[in-house]
Amino acid sequence: MKIGMNTLLFTAYFKDEHTKLFKKIKDIGFDGVEIALAAKGDFDYKRTADAMRKQGLECAAICGMFGTDRDIRGPNKAYIKNGIQYSRDLIDCAKALGCEIAAGPSYSAVGRANMETPEDRKVQWKTVVQNLKEICKYAEDQGIYVALEPLNRFETDFMNICGDAIRMIKEVGSPMLKVHLDTFHMNIEEKDSVQAILDAGDLLYHFHTSENDRGTPGTGQVPWKGIAKALKKIKYKRWVCIESFTPDNKIIAKAASVWRQTEKNEISLAEKGFKFLKELLPN
Repeated sequence: MKIGMNTLLFTAYFKDEHTKLFKKIKDIGFDGVEIALAAKGDFDYKRTADAMRKQGLECAAICGMFGTDRDIRGPNKAYIKNGIQYSRDLIDCAKALGCEIAAGPSYSAVGRANMETPEDRKVQWKTVVQNLKEICKYAEDQGIYVALEPLNRFETDFMNICGDAIRMIKEVGSPMLKVHLDTFHMNIEEKDSVQAILDAGDLLYHFHTSENDRGTPGTGQVPWKGIAKALKKIKYKRWVCIESFTPDNKIIAKAASVWRQTEKNEISLAEKGFKFLKELLPN
């Protein structure tokens, strides 16, 4: 397994100037960087790829940021169109940066959480299946995987557990659609985080680590030893990325409800998190 660092720890909007972070990320020991793409054109793909290579880093994944107007479950047709195009942009970015994963909750806008009727849920599910088929056709043409990330109940009412993602993957039927799990969300929603990993099996193509308080992996209640054993059992060999936050990044802190310091700063979180994962995970 390779260990990566998500850029959302440092900035909500990755730009060309943030490539200066790569040296520090490499010095800590990380194998790669997971870049959050807020919008197409926010940074120069070639310059960023060159900067990573210069530091001996790989691009672990491109992480999606699905706002209100990027919602493929409808009914707003403009939002559906935007969501499909944004997923295409993520795929293009991943290909340009030499990675194979566009990850995140591409099925809906983050923060859309309502008490829907069973009838409305059926319609929305069918709509997402249809739109993901279109996205995945583009992903197949580009050779990039799309990994669906279930979120906790406070961030979405649509896909909360691994089983939801597996069901969606089966209905879409694309070889490029996979599972993306996150320890923070699993700790809230899954009856058993370890079993969720085992259930995902070879469909698991991306993995986020964060503590139950969104802080440094290894400092809270997440069942890390069991998670490590489960990853080993399914022979997971892909990226394990830290996606944790501090109040220093105010935009993300507000979005993720991170109100207090759990580390003295971002670098401390990255250093401690990397050390913990390096010792925890099998090589």
